[in-house]
Amino acid sequence: MEAIKAAKSRLVAGLTSSHRLTEHCLARATDSTGQLSFTMLFPEQARLSADAIDKMLAAGVDLSPLAGIPISVKDLFDMRGYTTTAGSIALKGFPVAATDAAVITRLKRAGGVILGKTNMTEFAYSGVGINPHYGTPVNPYDEQVERIPGGSSSGGAVSVARGMAFAAIVSDTGGSARIPAALCGLTGFKPTQKRISLAGTFPLSPSLDSVGTIARTVECCAMVDQVLAGDQHRELGPSQLSRQRFLVPQNYVSDGVDLHVAKTFEQSVKKLSDAGATIVETRFPEFEEIASLNAKGGFAAPESYAFHKRLGADFALYDPLVLERIMVGQTTTAAEYLDLCEARISMKSRFRVAYSSADWILCPTVPIIAPPIEQLQSDSQEFRRVNRLLLRNPSLANFLDLCSLSIPCQREGDAPVGLMLFGAEGRDQTLLSVGSAIENALVANSL
Repeated sequence: MEAIKAAKSRLVAGLTSSHRLTEHCLARATDSTGQLSFTMLFPEQARLSADAIDKMLAAGVDLSPLAGIPISVKDLFDMRGYTTTAGSIALKGFPVAATDAAVITRLKRAGGVILGKTNMTEFAYSGVGINPHYGTPVNPYDEQVERIPGGSSSGGAVSVARGMAFAAIVSDTGGSARIPAALCGLTGFKPTQKRISLAGTFPLSPSLDSVGTIARTVECCAMVDQVLAGDQHRELGPSQLSRQRFLVPQNYVSDGVDLHVAKTFEQSVKKLSDAGATIVETRFPEFEEIASLNAKGGFAAPESYAFHKRLGADFALYDPLVLERIMVGQTTTAAEYLDLCEARISMKSRFRVAYSSADWILCPTVPIIAPPIEQLQSDSQEFRRVNRLLLRNPSLANFLDLCSLSIPCQREGDAPVGLMLFGAEGRDQTLLSVGSAIENALVANSL
C-alpha cells in the first residue's frame, strides 16, 4: 500500500477517490487474511464518510491531509454509541460510550475515514499480541509459519501491513505501538505522553499510557500525529544526519539479542555512520535501575488492578495470563507505590542532567524476531519469557517519558527488525524529522 501523502495527492488530482480507497480496505479487512484484525467494522459509516469527502474534494474544498484516508482505531478508544471492549469479552453488555474519545473527535474533524476497531491484547496488557477471545491476527511477513504480530496493538499493525488501512491509531504504555510495528516491518511512533489527550481512552496505566501511531513511513506517522495532537499541518523539516549524535547503549538493551537482530542493527548503525552521523557507544546504568524499580510490576500492575477492581467486570472471563499480571497489583502497598512515583521523578531528572537533550539514543526495538504463535500458546512459561523480552527495551521510553520511534531496518525479504530511536521529552517533531532522515539513509544505503 502506498504512503498517505501519495494517496492524498492522487485524491486531490482526481486519480482515485476516497470511496475507492475505502472499498479496497474494506475488502481486505473481510477477506480470509483480514478477519481477525478487527473486532468491529463500520462499513456503512466508512462509505458515507468517504462519499462526503469525495463531494468536498470535487467542489475544491481545501481539506486536511488525512481527509478521505482510511484509518483503523484500536478497540480501547471510545466511539459514541458503541461499547469499548478493549479486546475482552468481559465488557460485552457494558454501557455504550456517550461521547467519542478525544483522538476520535480530532480524526473525524480531519475527515479521516474510520474503518473499524482493531483487535488487541486484552486490556492492552501484553507485548505478544495473542488474544484467546477474538483470535490472534497473524504476522504477514512469514507465509509459512503463523507468527505473533506483537502487542498490544496486534490488529492495528496487521491492518496496516496487510493493506486494510493507511495508518492505525493505537496506544503505547510499554511499547504497544513500537513492538508490533517492529515485528511486522512497519513504523511505530510513541509521543511524549502529554502531547495527545487520553480522554476517552480505556486505561492500562495512567502514569505511562500514551496515544501512538503505526503506519508505513515516518512521514505517515507524523501526519497522523499532527492531527491527533491538534497541530497545524506542516511538512517534516529537513534534518542532516551529519549534525546528529547518536548514543548506542552497550548494556541492558543489547542483552539476549538474537543473531539476526544484532547483525541487522549493527549494519543499520554503520549505514548511519556512513551517512555522516556521529555514533557513540556508551553504557546507561539507569536502565538496570529502571528494571529494578519495575521488578514488582511497576506502575501498570497496581494502576490496572485498582481500575479493574472498580470496573466490576467478571474476572473469570479474563485471559488468565492477563489477569495474572493485573493481580500482581493487589500486593503493592501504598508506600511502595508512592516510593515508585518518587523514584521515577528522581530518575527522569537525573536522566535529563546526565544526557544532553540534543542527543538521540539508538537500540533494537525488540531483541528477537516474531516467534510462532503456537509455541507461545502451548507454553505459558515461554509466553512470559517472550513477553518480558518484547517489553524490555521500548518500556524504558514510557518510564522516562521520552518520545520514541521504531523504524524498520531489515533488508527486503528478511525477518522484520526495528531500529528504535529515543528523544528527550517534548522533542517529538524533531525526533520525527531525524527519524525521516534515518529512514532515507537506510533505504539509500540498501540500493
